[in-house]
Amino acid sequence: MRAVVITTPGAAEVLQLQEVEDPQFKDDEVLIKVHATAVNRADTIQRLGKYPPPKGASPYPGLECSGTIEAVGTLVSRWKVGDQVCALLSGGGYAEKVAVPAGQVLPVPSGISLTDATAFPEVACTVWSTVFMMSRLSAGESFLIHGGSSGIGTFAIQIAKYRGVKVFVTAGSEEKVAACKELGADVGINYKTEDFVARVKEETGGKGVDVILDCIGAPYLQRNLDSLNVGGRLFIIGFMGGTVTEVNLASLLAKRLTVQAAGLRTRSTENKGEIVNEVEKNVWPAILEGKVKPVVYRAFPLSEAAEAHRLIESSQHIGKILLLT
Repeated sequence: MRAVVITTPGAAEVLQLQEVEDPQFKDDEVLIKVHATAVNRADTIQRLGKYPPPKGASPYPGLECSGTIEAVGTLVSRWKVGDQVCALLSGGGYAEKVAVPAGQVLPVPSGISLTDATAFPEVACTVWSTVFMMSRLSAGESFLIHGGSSGIGTFAIQIAKYRGVKVFVTAGSEEKVAACKELGADVGINYKTEDFVARVKEETGGKGVDVILDCIGAPYLQRNLDSLNVGGRLFIIGFMGGTVTEVNLASLLAKRLTVQAAGLRTRSTENKGEIVNEVEKNVWPAILEGKVKPVVYRAFPLSEAAEAHRLIESSQHIGKILLLT
């Protein structure tokens, strides 16, 4: 099969499409013939040599895919050869075939194309596990999403509105703010021209929001704490701005705040299976009702993975960037 190989840690041009061996699959896994995968920020960090795949995972990038099941392990009962599916991966999506634990596989939602289905697994599992399972975001609460026009952000807006939440977003241009509001965001903040802390306080009568989903890290930590309501929860899923900062711990104590951080890729197979099951139970109905839709900016052929990486690193996109096999 062909796969995109990271020939050496470095810039986008180190990604090369090469002939490699087909993956071997275990008794509790399925082999998927990949139709599409998506480009995520984590892939670019892996390309730089700073985010190695978990032990035993595919060395190739790609944290989600859609495609057709080509073979099933002896312990697999739900799936059969020929099923069209999408899946959460620990790696290997940038390839023509990938082996996946059966518990991390999802049916393609009715009405969603096989191509667009690959836009869901990673964002749905990330948002559902962090914001809803761990931070317990509930109907009637308020929610601030940093990077609202990203793949994570465009999904989070839609599922939060579906669940009856008031949504605030930050984005880096008026075009991106408008796109977020079109998806349902109640308050859009251009972080390049506005102070999001002041705007959040203004919009909430000085109280702050209940939950924040942050991909920036260090530069936003204190400002996020200042933007939270009493009992608020901050969930950090990325460190685009850095990892080291000073913080006033008094704000945590005074407002009884919770700060959490977690990745998805390094979780156990069992935990990923639990998350995927919860996503199918809670998110897939919203997709079937047409309340949550894929937001795809552009699709590239697998041979142009380097160009896709340059685009995501430029932050000029809105929604997901895909690779087609």
